[in-house]
Amino acid sequence: MTDTDVQPPKIEFPCERYPIKVIGDAGEGFTDLVIEVIQRHAPEVDASNLAQRDSRTGRFLSVQVLITATGEEQLRAIHLDLKATGRVHMVL
Repeated sequence: MTDTDVQPPKIEFPCERYPIKVIGDAGEGFTDLVIEVIQRHAPEVDASNLAQRDSRTGRFLSVQVLITATGEEQLRAIHLDLKATGRVHMVL
């Protein structure tokens, strides 16, 4: 087996406690925006169970939310909707 034959691990759905980390410009309402977008696709998200962290300079904010991922289509839709806000730089 060569390095090109290595496949990334497959996720088995549904996947409970799947972390989504969103990085964007720090500012008023960013965390609420992230929660609102994710709740469209994963209504069970508990906003009280999130982690957020400012960048060293305070310019960026990362918000991590745990969801129950139901499939690749759901994850793709969350990613696209978050990026469409214009405030999100990266979704991990």
